[in-house]
Amino acid sequence: MIGGALMTGMTDPDRIWTEAAGRLKAEIGDGPFSSYIAPSAVRLDASGNLILVTPTAYARDWVRKNALRRMNELWLGLDGLSRRLDVRCRAEVGSPAPATAFPAGEAPRLASVGGVVAPSVAASAMAASAFAPSTDGARAVRAAGLQERLTFDSFVEGQGNAFALAIAKQVASWADGHFNPVFFCGPYGYGKTHLLNAIAWEAQRLRPDAKVVYLTAERFLSTFVRAMQDRSTAAFKESLRSADMLLLDDVQFVGGKTSTQEELLNTLTSLIEDGKRIVLSADRAPTALTDVEPRLRSHLAAGLTCPVEAADRSLKVAVAQSRLSALAKLGVVSGEARAEVLEHLVDRTPGSMRELEGAVNTLAAVAGARLSALTVDEAQSLLGVALRGGPERRITVDEIQKTVADHFNLKQADLLSERRTRAIARPRQIAMYLCKQHTTRSYPDIGRRFGGRDHTTVLHGVRKIEELMPKEEQIARDVEALTRKLRG
Repeated sequence: MIGGALMTGMTDPDRIWTEAAGRLKAEIGDGPFSSYIAPSAVRLDASGNLILVTPTAYARDWVRKNALRRMNELWLGLDGLSRRLDVRCRAEVGSPAPATAFPAGEAPRLASVGGVVAPSVAASAMAASAFAPSTDGARAVRAAGLQERLTFDSFVEGQGNAFALAIAKQVASWADGHFNPVFFCGPYGYGKTHLLNAIAWEAQRLRPDAKVVYLTAERFLSTFVRAMQDRSTAAFKESLRSADMLLLDDVQFVGGKTSTQEELLNTLTSLIEDGKRIVLSADRAPTALTDVEPRLRSHLAAGLTCPVEAADRSLKVAVAQSRLSALAKLGVVSGEARAEVLEHLVDRTPGSMRELEGAVNTLAAVAGARLSALTVDEAQSLLGVALRGGPERRITVDEIQKTVADHFNLKQADLLSERRTRAIARPRQIAMYLCKQHTTRSYPDIGRRFGGRDHTTVLHGVRKIEELMPKEEQIARDVEALTRKLRG
C-alpha cells in the first residue's frame, strides 16, 4: 500500500489497471481495446498523478472521447485511495521521471495491459541497440518483391486508417520504444500491404545500411520448404535472423503448417531477443487466427495490434482521385474526372480498395483524353461493358431482398414486416443500402417496396450502413459478400 495506509480495495496501480482493463475490454470489445487501450500503460507522473500513456495523440483523443469516463468509473470502484486517471500521449509525457520524483514506495513503471508488454527502461534500451550493418541495402529490399509505388506519399489517409498510418510511420522512423511486433489486421484489400511496403521503403531510406527484409507468408513458406529439401535451413535461418527489420505479409497463410509455424516462432523469438523490429499483417487479429498454434499466436499478439478498417465513401473517392492523378502523370489520362463520375465509380465498386483501383484503371484505359468530359451515363456504359465483359445485368429490388434474406437466414417477408428487432432491422437497412447502390429506384419507391415505409426511413437506413461500414468489419464484409452474390 502507498505510504503504508490501510485502505479498503486495492492501491497498487498495476493490479488496479489489470482488473479495470479486463472489465473495460469486455464492455467495448476486442477491436477498440486492442487498438487504443492495450498499447497504453498506467504510470505516475512527477507530481504523483496517475496517467494513462497512449502511444499517439490520435489514440489519446480516442480514449478521451470514448473511454476515459468509464475507465475512471472502474478505477474509482477498485482504488482504495479514490484517485482519478488522466490520459496523455507519449510525446507529452516524454522520458520516465527518475525514481526520486515519485512518492515513497512507488517505482516509476508502466503497467502491462491485456498481454501487451508496454515499454520499460530495459525495453527502450533494447530497441535502441545498434543495428548490424548489411551490404544488402536497398537492392535487397527491391529484390524482395516490393512495389515502388506503395509508399507513404501514395497512401491516402482517412478515418479508418489514420491510427494505422501513424503507427506505420513511427515504425519506419526506427523510433525508440515502439511496440514489437506491430501487427496490422483488417479486411482484404484495404491497405495493409501498402503500409508494409511503405514501412520498408522509408526504413531503408532512413538507414541505408540496415537489413530490411520483406516477405509474403507464401514466400516464407515456399522458401522454407525449399531450404529443407536442399538441406540449407541454416542459411535460411541466418538470412532472416540477421535482419534489422522483418516484415511478413498475410500471416494467416501459415495456419495449419506445423513445421513452418515452429520456424516462424523461433525466428520471431530470436529477433525480439536481439532488439530487432518485426511488422506483420493478416486479415484477422492474432487472437482470431484459430489455425495458428497457440504459442505463435501468443507471440503475434504480444505487441501492438493495429486494425486497418474498411474505407468510408469519402476515403474511397479520395483514393480514386489519387489513382487517376498517378495515371495522369504517366500519360494514361488527361484532365480530371467530374466529381459525380468518381462518386458513381465508388458506388459501383463497394468491395475492397483493390477492386476500386481496378475500376479506376479500367475507366482510365477506356476514357483516356476524354476523362474530363465524361458524364455519369457514359461512365456507366463504359464500365458496364468493361468490368463485366458485356451488357450490364439489371439488379432488381426483389432480387436484393431475397439475397439479403438468404444471407442472414431470414424470410423475405421479415424484411417487409413491421418487426424492429436488431436481427431484422440491420439486414433490412443493408438491403435498403444495396437497393440504393444497385438500382435506379428513388427513396420513396424503395420505401414502398419495403412494406410501405416512408422515404425518410430508407434514407436513415442507407446513411446508417454508410456510417457503420468503416467502423464495423462484419457489416463491411456482409455488404461486400452480398454485392458479389448480386453481381453473379
